Amino acid sequence: MESSIQTIASNTLLIIFAVVAMTGIICSKISEILKVPDVVLFLIAGILIGPSFFRFIDIGQYQVENQLILTFGSAFILYLGGKEISLKVLKDVRISVFLLSTLGVAISAFIVAKIVGLTFGVSAMTALLIGSIIASTDPATLVPIFNQVKIKDRVKQTVISESAFNDATGAILTSAVLAIILSGKFSLSANIYELGIMVVVGVVVGIVTGIALLKLVNDQPYGIFKDFAPIISILSVVIAYEVSTKFGGSGYMACFIVGIITGNKKNFKIWLSQTSYDADFYVAETLGNICRMSIFVILGSQVDLAVLGKYFVPSLLVALSLMFIARPICVIVCTIFDRNAKWSKKEMLFMMWVRETGVIPAALCGIIVAMKIPGYEIISSVVFMTILMTLIIQGSTTKLVAKKLGLLEDQITESSK
Repeated sequence: MESSIQTIASNTLLIIFAVVAMTGIICSKISEILKVPDVVLFLIAGILIGPSFFRFIDIGQYQVENQLILTFGSAFILYLGGKEISLKVLKDVRISVFLLSTLGVAISAFIVAKIVGLTFGVSAMTALLIGSIIASTDPATLVPIFNQVKIKDRVKQTVISESAFNDATGAILTSAVLAIILSGKFSLSANIYELGIMVVVGVVVGIVTGIALLKLVNDQPYGIFKDFAPIISILSVVIAYEVSTKFGGSGYMACFIVGIITGNKKNFKIWLSQTSYDADFYVAETLGNICRMSIFVILGSQVDLAVLGKYFVPSLLVALSLMFIARPICVIVCTIFDRNAKWSKKEMLFMMWVRETGVIPAALCGIIVAMKIPGYEIISSVVFMTILMTLIIQGSTTKLVAKKLGLLEDQITESSK
């Protein structure tokens, strides 16, 4: 009897995976036609196929599998975000990127927390948890957008680098606030210390794991596993996350650092053969797409429309406040001190506009909803609304704003002639 129940459960999971994957593929194709970010369609499709409408899937009864998808998915997305960072370009705008991805996250989190407290009347820590979740931007959304929108390189690299770094920062800050809520204890010095440990251990584990495993797929002389580069890449994410977590570090930060090392292999005197590089690229891209589809479709399927309707107006106010109050303040404060970068007003305006919320906030929200943390319904509503608003309004107008500000590459080339 037990084996038959397990068989039914396994078959159901396979069906859920097939439904999610096929839904994601169809949405990706439709997004190409409509020219809208695919993650918006993933979310909407998730609502339609979830318990709120057609009830094709209900991931709520598979908590372990849900956590696995969200945890690995977000870790792998951060790894891919790290791969997009060029250390050479980053060098020239490092101060801005550092401030945006650290101080900027804190500014956004605390401004949003204040607004959440006023609009929802929740506790200060719950408000700060919401602010921490949605404070980061999304490399998984920005990278595909910038692949289509050819924009000034240093602006592109700054925005992508910020999004990748601040995803890790946002995940760490969320973990720290969540730990305080669960323990019921708050000590500024202790929590700053723990945050420091999470970052340092994450960075160290990421560097060691990234370099050690890449050496094994190096073309020569240590590359005994050079024919298994894609598998080693996936293992590097799993190992980095688990080892870092085991020693009290941030698994997300470790995966992000592994991604940076992988994306800048030549800086560490590591080379892959063309065959290994191509195989690794296509496998990582495919797995990344599966992770994005799964996270957003599952998040959409968990949205309770009755709760969303109940908190619609205050959630909308929080999302708009993040876009039009917190983000501009964040960019002004974090770029004004970088004298070397010499940001123009047009570049700053563009960075204020481009701040899509996406995969990591969605994954963190999914984890918190699954844990049934007090106020999880409000958290879910705010996160869903923020993702939807930033992607629909900002994601779909990125090219238009860049064109109006004269930051497209072809505009820059023409003006320099």
